[in-house]
Parts: sequence; C-alpha cells; structure tokens
Amino acid sequence: MNRFDQFQLSPEILRGIHSLGFEEPSPIQVRCIPPVLVGDDVIGQAQTGPGKTAAFGIPILENIDTDKNFVQSLILAPTRELAIQVSEELRRIGRSKRVRTLSIYGGQAIGRQVKALQQGVHVVVGTPGRLLDHLRRGTLQVDRVRTIVLDEADEMLDMGFIDDIEAVMNFLPNRQQMLLFSATMPPAIRNLANKYMRSPKYITVSHGEVTAPIIQQVYYRVLENFKVDALCRILDSEEGELSIIFCRTKKGVDELTESLQARGYLAGGLHGDLAQQQRDRVMNAFRQSEIELLIATDVAARGIDVGSVSHVINFDIPQDVESYVHRIGRTGRAGREGVALTLVTPREMKQLRLIEKEIGSRLRARELPTLEEVAAKQQQSWMAQIEETIQSGVDLSLFEDMVDELGQRFSAEKVAVAALHLAFSERFSRNVDATYNFGETGASPGMVRFFINVGRNVNMRPQELAKAIAEHAGISLRAVGRINIYDRFSFVEVPEDVAPFVYEALRQSKINGARVNMEPARPRTRS
Repeated sequence: MNRFDQFQLSPEILRGIHSLGFEEPSPIQVRCIPPVLVGDDVIGQAQTGPGKTAAFGIPILENIDTDKNFVQSLILAPTRELAIQVSEELRRIGRSKRVRTLSIYGGQAIGRQVKALQQGVHVVVGTPGRLLDHLRRGTLQVDRVRTIVLDEADEMLDMGFIDDIEAVMNFLPNRQQMLLFSATMPPAIRNLANKYMRSPKYITVSHGEVTAPIIQQVYYRVLENFKVDALCRILDSEEGELSIIFCRTKKGVDELTESLQARGYLAGGLHGDLAQQQRDRVMNAFRQSEIELLIATDVAARGIDVGSVSHVINFDIPQDVESYVHRIGRTGRAGREGVALTLVTPREMKQLRLIEKEIGSRLRARELPTLEEVAAKQQQSWMAQIEETIQSGVDLSLFEDMVDELGQRFSAEKVAVAALHLAFSERFSRNVDATYNFGETGASPGMVRFFINVGRNVNMRPQELAKAIAEHAGISLRAVGRINIYDRFSFVEVPEDVAPFVYEALRQSKINGARVNMEPARPRTRS
C-alpha cells in the first residue's frame, strides 16, 4: 500500500494524517496498521520516531469510540519527553475526530492530572511509575481499556521499570489488545510478550527497506553549546547551492533561523505553527534561491521537492533511521551529487551508531574546519563581493569620512585588513576550538589525563575501558592512550583535540553497569 486511504480509515483520521504532512505510509506503518486495526497483538522491532508512533497511533485512534467518555487505550513510555511527544502526535492526528489524549508523568502536579482524568479522556500516555500511582489511587480507571502499548520496552527495562510494568498489567482486563515496540528483544522483553500477548504478529523493517540513497554522508563531532558556531564554519567551508537544515523542534527552528540571519546568512524557517501564507512565502523564496538555507522540522519538510538542494544538514540528529533516510533523501536528486552532514554531540553517539547499523554503512567522521581554512575558502568570494560593491556605484559616503579619519593615523592597507577581520569575526566564535581548559593533568605531551571513579570494583579491565571510551566518544580505539586501573578508580589519557568530547561523552555515563563520573586528573606528585 502506498496511500493512507487504502487502509479504509475514516475521513477525520485521514485529515489528521495529512495535517502532519504524511504523504505515504512508511514500511513499518504499512505492516502495523492493518493488524492493529483488526485487533491483533503486535510486536514491532523498531527505533523511536514519528514513523513508528503513527504506526500504532493511527489504528488506535481509528478504533476509539468518542461517544464513550472513558479511557480506551493506555500507552506506556520510558520518559516524560517521549510520553509528551507521543501524546502530542496522537492529539494532532485525532483532532478532527475529537479524540482526547492526555500525557501523565512524574514531576507534573498530580492534582492537575486527576482533574483532567475526571473530565474524560480516551487515550492516556504515561510513564510507568506515575501511571501506577494513579491506578493505586483509583484516579485512573482502566477496566474498559481495549488496547495497551509498551513503547520502547527495552528502554523501560534498562531504566528498571519491569516491576512497575507488571504491576500496571495486573490492573488491566484480561482480554485487551497488546502492542509492544522495542529496538532490541532481550529475554525479559520476550518473557513479557509470552506472558501477556496472544499469538502476536511480529513486524520488523529489513535493512533493505531503509537503505539510504547513494550520497556522501559525513558527521562532525560537536559540543552542544557551540553547535551554531560549528555549523557556521561548515556552511562557509562547503560549496553548495541550496541547503535544508533539520532541527528537532519548532523552537529550535526559530532560534537557529534567528541566529543565522543575525550572522548574515540568507535563511528562512519552516514549521507547523506557521500560517499557510508564511509557509508559502518561505518555500517560494527557497525555490527561487532568495534564501539559501531552509531550516525545518521533519513534519514541515514533508512534501518539499526542490531538485537543486545540494546539502542536507542534520543540526539535530534524527530520532530514528526512517527520519534520517527521509531527510537525506532531499538531496542527490535527478542524478545530482548530494551531501548529507550530521552534527553529533557526545550524548548522541549511541543514536548515530544505531542509524549506521540500520542503514548498513558507517558515516565518515570529518574534523571541523579551522578558522584559517574557512578564511582561505572565503577569500575569492569576499574579493568578488568587494569588487562588485565598488563597481556598483552604491553610495559609500557614510564610510569614506571614517576611512579618511583612520587613514591619517594608519595605512589604507591596515584599515582594510582590520575591517575584513571585524566582518569575519562577527560570524565566528573561537570558543568552538577552546571550549575547555583542563590545565595541567600530569599527562604525556599532547594528551589530557582524566580521573574516573570506577576501577576493578566493577570488573573493569583496560581493554574494556578503552573500548567504552572509543564507542561513547566516537574516536578510534588507537587514540586512547595510557590507562591505569586501581581498585576503586582509574586514570586514562586521551589526545587534547578530542578531550572535550570524551569528557562530555563519559560524564554521567555507564560502564559495566556502573555510573561513571569523569574529571580532569591532578598533576602527578613528583618525589
């Protein structure tokens, strides 16, 4: 099936699907929607993301009876962020049908949640602990729930929610439909399925169905606080026509658009909160090359078909492989060469590795261009712009007096060089190169030495620590330097140029199940 109307969905749900910009069902949606619609139990092995959420959300919303004012579907998610994301997507799809959706999670006032439940809700999305709290209080009634969904079941298992999930299941009627989605299928998840599911349909998307187009795919390691500066360097070092830059949120689109415009880039933002007239104006400007950078969310970018897009840039890494493939497919069209660039922060390396595994290839790591490399790349462009300005006859009298005054104290060459330096410096911050000053750590020349609060007490060996550092930080195993492991702590050396990335990647991470804290080491004492 290549159209949503082939699923025999109601006009209201189809309107909701189209409002999100979905053009055609993804492979996971094609396989999930029919069995869920008819009431089958389903196990879906898939990463998180909008494609998967709609795969179970569309048939659930289709089967909701809005004339009945009680909870008909219960969705468990591991984190408040995912609960909010799933709830929001279902709310938008079910808006025309008037399906009422509520997200409940810890950290939010429980009284407000109780009041919302009392007013009547059809779909509840929540974290296991807070759902269980409501069930025990009697503020959430689930005796007439038709469908329960365990979303990112393996993540809930990793976070220690297995007992809470079992407790929630004990409150439910025996004959409800159950849907389970998980990126991996460890034994505990299989045990859950065997215990609660009835002849489930097993659905997965093969690697061949999510293969990426043959285009150049590259990633840059960046630190979260300096992503905009890193992006500017990349933009000024790449030779391209039009570029689409993807952000995860609407707020992210607005903030990045404003930042790039302030630095002189021809940029426009596109997301679902814009009025149709605004969307049309931005898209027309992009098609006519009046703006060179289109900053967009995944939803807003659906339906964009501009053949001359030379670059796709993932400012925020996508949450699933389908979104990654969908994004980068916007470039490399009609036989043209395309380039897909992804900015990856330390905590996103795990997600990058999942995407690489699904598409069956590794993205090539590339170092951020230096200021000197960018300046060299831009020289011809600046010279052409200056020449064009001189020949255009534009009124420069405002600046002539300034140049005359400065010319009495400095040579014309010094004034011109200083002006170019100012213009260049406005775009960039040197902080992207000097984020941390770890000081003297007692390391070998060119290295930084770190203290780690775990050692032999968690059965850690040097090769395991080196491998963990390489995987978390996305660096070569050979780059990890000297390692000393003691009973309750360890020391490790890494090259200075990747030390900030290693530091952010390993802080508050886990190695061998133990929570890790990493700090710059103190210099060795010399006798």
